Amino acid sequence: MKLTRVMWGIVLLFVGIVLLLENFNLIEFYWRNVWSFWPVFLIISGVNILFNKNKSETGNMISLGVLVIVLGFVFYKGQQVPAGRSWMDGRFSKDFDIDIDSDQDDNGNKESLTFSTPFVPADSAKKTVFNISGGGTSFSLDGETDSLVVANVEKRSGNFILQKESSDSVNTVIFKMKEKKGGWSINDGGNNVNLQMNKAPEWIVNMKMGAGEVKFDFSDYKVRRFGFDGGAASLDIRIGDLVPVTDVVVKTGVADVKLTVPEASGCRISTKTGLSAKDFPGFIKINNNSYETSNYSSSAKKVIIVLDGGLSNFEVSRY
Repeated sequence: MKLTRVMWGIVLLFVGIVLLLENFNLIEFYWRNVWSFWPVFLIISGVNILFNKNKSETGNMISLGVLVIVLGFVFYKGQQVPAGRSWMDGRFSKDFDIDIDSDQDDNGNKESLTFSTPFVPADSAKKTVFNISGGGTSFSLDGETDSLVVANVEKRSGNFILQKESSDSVNTVIFKMKEKKGGWSINDGGNNVNLQMNKAPEWIVNMKMGAGEVKFDFSDYKVRRFGFDGGAASLDIRIGDLVPVTDVVVKTGVADVKLTVPEASGCRISTKTGLSAKDFPGFIKINNNSYETSNYSSSAKKVIIVLDGGLSNFEVSRY
């Protein structure tokens, strides 16, 4: 097993254990104490490069040992009561009006809503840009529609809007969570959105979200570009081969990213992934940051992927 995947697993295990202990009130962990120690991850990366250059067993053990020691130190420091208010305390008290009230009913039930934008014959010849945003939301793509876009929402909190703007050659569809008057609600989130898209247009899909989950199967859609900019997210995307070239650009913080591309399409991956784990079976490593399938140059259909993440798990496979 690759060392980066083992280290990624240990970090996630550490975070999960701390959160679990907090939930059972066994410890009180002050996460703001930890942020000032972010340079230790640079140290871990440096140790990994120095001692694991030749992929030796000794180098692996040294890298893992340093990681365990650092996490132990973080665990100790995280339980110390902060001496004073952090910069976040001051910022929240000055800049944000935190509303504890939520939009859900007293029983915590979800409200079901449906949004749609009409499809007209002229839309088939237009490029369609679909901009999606929303935090604390689970997105899925399930089936086609005779409309241009349909969004079926199970809403626990917040409010959503779907709107369409048209020009001679481009349709722009926007689906987003409305900004709430009176400030941010700490209970916003827990929403499920099932999207349906018309198969006729050529699509450019852009997503921007904080925490959430995305599962899209684009294999039956003409997707020219898929872009994702998010924080702590789970991303599962299947790309089709109905256009000559598909660009996929993913930028994340801490995320689990799984991409699936057609085996008949040539694929190139460019990475800027820091401490992230990478698993690209069937790809040839061109250099430290580039990977290609053997049929990339000869294939008529191509998928070009750019991955940018700090501490994430990136997997790209073929079907």
